[in-house]
Amino acid sequence: MARQSTDGELAPGEKVKTFPTTPGVYLMKDAQGRVIYIGKAKNLRARAGSYFHATATRDRRICDWIGEVADVDHLPADGEVDALLMEARLIKDIQPKHNRDLKDDKSFPYLQITVGEDFPRVNFTREPLGSGVKLYGPFPHAKSLRGAIQVLQRIFKFRTCSLDIHEDDQRWRWFRPCLLASIGQCTAPCNLRIDRETYRRDIRRLRLFLDGKKKAVLKEMDEEMREASKALQFEKAARLRDEIKALENISLRGDLAKHAQPEVFYVDPRKGLKGLQKILHLESVPRTIDGVDIAHLGGNETVGSLVTFVDGLPFKPGYRRYRIKTVSGIDDFASIREVVSRRIEGLAQREEPFPDIFLIDGGKGQLSAALDAFKAKGITPPTIISLAKREEEIYVPGRSDPIVLSRRSFALRLLQYVRDEAHRFAQHYHHMLRKKRVLGEDD
Repeated sequence: MARQSTDGELAPGEKVKTFPTTPGVYLMKDAQGRVIYIGKAKNLRARAGSYFHATATRDRRICDWIGEVADVDHLPADGEVDALLMEARLIKDIQPKHNRDLKDDKSFPYLQITVGEDFPRVNFTREPLGSGVKLYGPFPHAKSLRGAIQVLQRIFKFRTCSLDIHEDDQRWRWFRPCLLASIGQCTAPCNLRIDRETYRRDIRRLRLFLDGKKKAVLKEMDEEMREASKALQFEKAARLRDEIKALENISLRGDLAKHAQPEVFYVDPRKGLKGLQKILHLESVPRTIDGVDIAHLGGNETVGSLVTFVDGLPFKPGYRRYRIKTVSGIDDFASIREVVSRRIEGLAQREEPFPDIFLIDGGKGQLSAALDAFKAKGITPPTIISLAKREEEIYVPGRSDPIVLSRRSFALRLLQYVRDEAHRFAQHYHHMLRKKRVLGEDD
């Protein structure tokens, strides 16, 4: 028989067993009915229920206050993104006493929209600007916020770069947009492909959604789609139709763990990119970097990884894995040639631009192998460099001696971050294949 509290209601530990297994927000209450803690969950029953397991009493984060909980309630959400935003709004409004760290500690992240700009940008920040911005948060979960920004960007197609874009500066018409524009995840105001009024309308819809007014956004978009169709603007109507569908199904595509970006604490992306411009003598600040690494499976099978960074931060939808097909045995040089060659072919098929910088893990030999891939296809390569692990030396084509930077250099730290992320991604693929081999699973 289920245990009950003294007033006849189910005890909190039993009540959570009746919660749905869908996303939402849970609210812990004390004996006076005051909300003392708020959290979000992908699975309400599992997450809220974890507070009432025996191990919870040994969890230093909750052991001091879990005994105060006399009741627990929940609010359903459309998906993880909606739950994350709802959690932040409720904490800000209710100010639960056991979410006090979030209220007081300025190191927690915010979603920031630079509303004072012609083309507002949306970014993750721990140090909000003092004016000209609209802030949402703070958020308890940094990785979840990064994931939410990427999910929302697929729908509202806002920019996340740090460019200072003005609509009346026609020089932007000659600017080359980054990868996000090529894959339809940004409307490319940097190339003036969208006018200020239309872009700011998209930002206003994003703000409505962040404020919890999803139905109002959908209604407005549906009306605009119908008007476009009546005016025979079929391309615009089709775009709005797709965006409406994506917003309606955000619960299906809002897996924050899948989209979350790794945390960066010691790398300053902007300073790192400016440093690379200076060191590599580039005409402009680089915006996109591809990093390539190779890993070996059991000594006789090789895999390659490619990670993409945009404006100094990881862009996970651009990550690629390669199971080496043309190389027998262990041959890192030949494997790099294959990975780079397949990357060239993939970009050409999708009509996407080359990255500003190709970073290869290794020394002179690995760099030469990457250059050979471009030479074999008769293509002039972008800037290609390699980073050797032992001394962290940077090799560039046409220069016999490597570039050696201070270990505190922001440029070096950024390259190390790209290289290490490529290595992590390659090793993860390596482990996946090894597990499949051990378990006898098919690819």
